[in-house]
Amino acid sequence: MDVLVAGAGAAGTAAALAAADHGRTVVLVEANESFRRGSNTAMSTSMVPAGGSRWQRDEGIDDSPDDFLADVMAKTNGHADEVVARALVDVAPRLVAWLADDCGVPLALVTDFRYPGHHADRCHAVADRAGATLHGHLLEAVAARDTITLMVPMRLATLEAEEADGTFTALLETPDGTTQKVTAGAVVLATNGFGADQDLVAELLPDIAGGVYHGGDGSTGDALRIGEDLGLDTGFLDAYQGHGSLAVPDRVLLTWAFVMHGGVLVNVHGDRFGDETVGYSEFGPAVVGQPEQTAWAIFDERIHGLLTDFKDYNDLLDQSAVRFCDDVDEVSAATGIPVATVGPLLDEVASYARGDAEDPCGRTDFEAPLTAPYAVVQVTGALFHTQGGLRVDGRARVLRDGEPVAGLYAAGGAAVGISGHGADGYLAGNGLLGALGLGYLAGRDIGRST
Repeated sequence: MDVLVAGAGAAGTAAALAAADHGRTVVLVEANESFRRGSNTAMSTSMVPAGGSRWQRDEGIDDSPDDFLADVMAKTNGHADEVVARALVDVAPRLVAWLADDCGVPLALVTDFRYPGHHADRCHAVADRAGATLHGHLLEAVAARDTITLMVPMRLATLEAEEADGTFTALLETPDGTTQKVTAGAVVLATNGFGADQDLVAELLPDIAGGVYHGGDGSTGDALRIGEDLGLDTGFLDAYQGHGSLAVPDRVLLTWAFVMHGGVLVNVHGDRFGDETVGYSEFGPAVVGQPEQTAWAIFDERIHGLLTDFKDYNDLLDQSAVRFCDDVDEVSAATGIPVATVGPLLDEVASYARGDAEDPCGRTDFEAPLTAPYAVVQVTGALFHTQGGLRVDGRARVLRDGEPVAGLYAAGGAAVGISGHGADGYLAGNGLLGALGLGYLAGRDIGRST
């Protein structure tokens, strides 16, 4: 075969599609039968950031790859992998156009709110803002290409580089232990990160190890193990995307749009514990560090109406996870926080929103004061996916001792991301951009290779 792609999430499907569109035959293997609903891609909100896209031009938005890169470097305090970040912000406008025009993904620009750290409306998403919908369109595009063969369940167990002819020998394995060896001219590792491996998380991400893991079960560190066998370079293994508003016990995401429209988080004692607008990723470990590892999201009917564009939020409504409260007394009854605490809290937040007082947490953007009736959701902190992995260059080629390994690529959680270190550097869409962008770059490079 020309190309073996391991992993059929956003990274793997993008790599397979780009390689196939350049005339290559591709075998796309996926280890998990439930990947259509249980992958990190499917569990995302489908946001793909791009600075300088045609959608932005249509809206009259002045943005560019350079502006996007500046936001990446600012959010990561200058610690993002500059080579990968430059490559991704540069390819992003072409990427979203390719997704729409060649892969049939109906993207639109998100303009009703802006995630922390982005200084322009540059996130592109499908209408219901559900990763499963985005993933479904990608898989339909895969099925439409007769040069791509999808094999499920099939796991890449080991990989050997054949120095004599520049090919790779891969050992593929099914859940019942059946194996087969195949040879490929190029290999793309798109097996995601290591969020589902509790030992690796405890070792490399100790500040979120006590949180819920809300990601794909297949993210077990396969790329790192293959990389260790082949002596490949790794980096940013302490980086991850956390989240501070995973509803409990429902384990459905409450979109951070509730914050950007004016909502707040308080712990079980009714105390706020930071400026919520700095980012949802860093609030993951912050919520885990609160009493009972939980918090209460508080917003109002106005914000509720604005959240109904999100499929995840509608799922919360279906599960009765959103509790509606006519007044402060009902907020107290729903949360267990005393009325004597809730009343002054909401009054103070309203005064910050009006500009009558300065928020001691440092928040300056509340959009509008919260007013009755209110809505509350109990949430916890979670690990969504890791952002470190195999080092790659600007063409998604895996590095060994700083040099690219011919024919070997990595994308998505298998590769280094652009979030710097820890949870603080994550910008909305970094995960999907690293997956789709590096996958696209890999497939394109393979297709252009002789």
